[in-house]
Amino acid sequence: MQTPHNMGFAVIDELAQRLDLRLRRSFRLRAHLASGMIEDQDVTLAKPDVYMNASGTVVAGLLKRKGFLPEDILIVADDVNLPEGQLRLRSKGSSGGHNGLQSVIDHLGHGNFARLRLGVGQTRAGLNLVEHVLTPFPPAAREKIKKTAGRAADAIVCALTNGLAAAMNRFNTPNQEELN
Repeated sequence: MQTPHNMGFAVIDELAQRLDLRLRRSFRLRAHLASGMIEDQDVTLAKPDVYMNASGTVVAGLLKRKGFLPEDILIVADDVNLPEGQLRLRSKGSSGGHNGLQSVIDHLGHGNFARLRLGVGQTRAGLNLVEHVLTPFPPAAREKIKKTAGRAADAIVCALTNGLAAAMNRFNTPNQEELN
């Protein structure tokens, strides 16, 4: 989780660790995958092994191969339009300018899938957008980012066990202590 661009993977790694799962590479699906249980829910964790702006191919392939429906998935993505540390769960929507989400929308033909956006803050001074998301977090921000990944994992567990609406109500409200 060294860069903003890797925040989604950090959340998947956090969930895999909590569930004591090992992500294994699937060459056919072009992803690292792990399956397990959260409460009474079967879950499959996936980290695409393609560039972010081509991740829709992996998601579409996973849905087809595993027999999932778009409403069965929750995509985790970084978001430069949210303050560092803030979470935003949605049941559907647009890409909001995120190329990875746009790729998923393009391959599914719609935006009717849940997504969890992780705030990584605006572009840091002297960096363009690409540099911002690919430059490692400053040491001072790393602990806050680790907490964000933990809260994001909590939000996913809450969505699976209590429903997306309950998770949205609990996690979409910025927690000032965690944003500072």
